[in-house]
Amino acid sequence: MSTSPSFDIVAAHKYFAAHCFNAAWDLIDKPERTAEDDRMMVVLSQASIYHWLNRPDCEPRRLSVGYWQASRIQALLGNAAEARNHAEVCLQYSIGQDPFLLGYAYEAMARAAKIAGNLSKAAEQVLLAKEQAALVSNKEDGELLQKDLGDLE
Repeated sequence: MSTSPSFDIVAAHKYFAAHCFNAAWDLIDKPERTAEDDRMMVVLSQASIYHWLNRPDCEPRRLSVGYWQASRIQALLGNAAEARNHAEVCLQYSIGQDPFLLGYAYEAMARAAKIAGNLSKAAEQVLLAKEQAALVSNKEDGELLQKDLGDLE
């Protein structure tokens, strides 16, 4: 009996990394989520990260985005500690990346601090994110980051 799957494992990881991320995003955007939707959002986000970690083309920027999404989901669910943990990992992967990613890492840190009730820490992180937003070369990306930061003020 062969231990090798009968399908292209690299192609599977490529497919599921994106599919799970996008499916989680659809649930983030869903106006009225059920408890099952909330659980599925978490599972999909973690599955996306898992599949990225198993792709040969995985790079820090992809993990930055994946952990940012995981942090955002935990923030939506009101889980401050989990949101912070994922935001910290996002920040680790964002160091040395472009300002858009670093700005969103600080945005995740701010969001986690805000839901934890640490408004001074949230304000500090928003300022760091705004500094990065000012450096984003793509106007639309910079505006998107600024809009999300505005939601935190």
